[in-house]
Amino acid sequence: MLDYRLYKGRGSEYIVLLHGIGGNSNIFYKQLKPFLKKYNILAINLPGHGTSPDIDSYKDRFTFDMVVSEIVKTLDHLSIRKAHFVGISLGTIIVHHLLQREPGRVRSAVLGGAITRLNFFGKSLIKLAWLIKDFLPFIWLYRILALILMPKNNHKDSRRFFIQEAYKMKRANFLAWYPLAGDVEATYSQVQEQSQDVPKLYISGAEDHMFVRELEEDLTGDESSELVILAQCGHVCNIEKADEFNELSLDFMDTYKTKKANIS
Repeated sequence: MLDYRLYKGRGSEYIVLLHGIGGNSNIFYKQLKPFLKKYNILAINLPGHGTSPDIDSYKDRFTFDMVVSEIVKTLDHLSIRKAHFVGISLGTIIVHHLLQREPGRVRSAVLGGAITRLNFFGKSLIKLAWLIKDFLPFIWLYRILALILMPKNNHKDSRRFFIQEAYKMKRANFLAWYPLAGDVEATYSQVQEQSQDVPKLYISGAEDHMFVRELEEDLTGDESSELVILAQCGHVCNIEKADEFNELSLDFMDTYKTKKANIS
């Protein structure tokens, strides 16, 4: 069973929070209070993060399919049939894969700093990091990657927070996620076809230089999705622009609730 925290708020519906690599559910500390005013919250720690099982404890090969299956098991354990999902960075990749495999479990999706595919620089960076992984402590590697991903001064708080949380992660767990980088495009390839009825809100920073251009291109023609670009904001938009992120997310989910109520 994945490690999770369950917060009872106001309302009957749930928001499921999925964090980025090296982080944990603590990255949503600026979302808890406003979200709990209208929803219950399930904050999940992905495999190898928090006190979730180590990745080498799984008997089968570690894949995105396995991660989604573990999330669904957690939902079933808590008798949550359907929920709103909010993902950040790696969390958006997991939500995308969930939308392909189990779209019926998703009421709506908010995807911050979303990743649909890696550009040439991103692929090269992953390959280089893999080549030098045996020569550097993983936390040094993580710090370098965080600086490349979030280079500006206004990214400092989110960069510091992610590095701080990464110290709690085991090296083997961190490196076990690396081979999945080549599968990122596959996690999005059928999202538009498989989840046409699921409303999606994408929130990205204008300075999210590794991913935002590809995201804009990939969302072209997707009528179930809305994209908001935040000025002077980098990859971890839920921390850097928390007020805007929270307002946009809640307005979006509330609108979906209103539409659902009107239909019924």
